[in-house]
Amino acid sequence: MKATGQEVTIVMIEDDEGHARLIEKNVRRAGVHNEIVPFTLGKSALDYILGPSRDGVVSKERYLLVLLDLNLPDMSGLDILAKIKGNEHTRRMPVVVLTTTDDEREIQKCYDLGANVYITKPVDYDGFATAIRNLGLFFSVIQVP
Repeated sequence: MKATGQEVTIVMIEDDEGHARLIEKNVRRAGVHNEIVPFTLGKSALDYILGPSRDGVVSKERYLLVLLDLNLPDMSGLDILAKIKGNEHTRRMPVVVLTTTDDEREIQKCYDLGANVYITKPVDYDGFATAIRNLGLFFSVIQVP
């Protein structure tokens, strides 16, 4: 996946090692070979995405796709989603929520916060592959203002 000629980096925020391996396997099976930067803690993922000061400037010129689990040991994925989508430099960053929760209220909350896709684990491979490919298409046509 590329965005305006630049490679897209996939940021995977997932604390379960087995799920992380399965997600990466499915990304690769979908034909996506971009770099995957894994995080098991929300704080370290936010340091990478928004920078230690949380101003988001570090990601101003980067193209990131976030794969986000909602159930992390140090903070809620909903908080991470809110911080990403609430920052002027990262609010357009695509976020795919991958979680075991299929509660309708939680799904709606994720979409209200700006999630692009919500997928319930265990991951339905076909749905996941389609979502990743569609986001790849999205990246190939976006224009940077």
